[in-house]
Amino acid sequence: MSTQYILELIGTYFFAISGALAVSNVENDLFGASFTGFITAIGGGTLRDLILDSHPLVWIADSMVMYAIFAGILTAIIFYKYVIKLRKTLLLFDTMGIALFTVLGVEKALQFGVGHEVAVIMGIFSAVMGGVIRDTLSNITPVIFKKEIYASACMVGAIMYLLLNQFHVERQVNLLASASVIAAIRLLAIRFNLYLPSLGSWK
Repeated sequence: MSTQYILELIGTYFFAISGALAVSNVENDLFGASFTGFITAIGGGTLRDLILDSHPLVWIADSMVMYAIFAGILTAIIFYKYVIKLRKTLLLFDTMGIALFTVLGVEKALQFGVGHEVAVIMGIFSAVMGGVIRDTLSNITPVIFKKEIYASACMVGAIMYLLLNQFHVERQVNLLASASVIAAIRLLAIRFNLYLPSLGSWK
């Protein structure tokens, strides 16, 4: 297995956990939690692949992706009372997911010959759209529409990946370094309550 493939499975696993845990505070049964976990895991990548006209969709073509989703959902269900006690568990799993999927989305977009600007957008879409769908289904405001440093962290990591790629940094090193930067920015923003200024603050 390649490093990219392993990271994609890990990211899928984290997103599935994140999605399943997102409905823990609302009235929902196990099927609802499983459905939300599934949609969260495939949402961003599916949208990216549809835009890039990449067929078949990854989760349809590769059963390992489905197994990663099922594993994430089962982890959230079976070990719920343990993972839910971890401080900011949902944010941690979500952060790991967006970090991995951003760089993987950028790389896949580049493989389809798109420009760097489009590749950055595809990376962001891969990372955040599953969460947008998750939050919408959970009837809460998606994180991307708040002042939190979320999609902006993905953008920084995506640009970093492109820059390192231009300097011919070894691919696996680039993947891990860029994903780590995204995770670090997001976690530091959460830890120190950092956020971007709102539109009205420029007055």
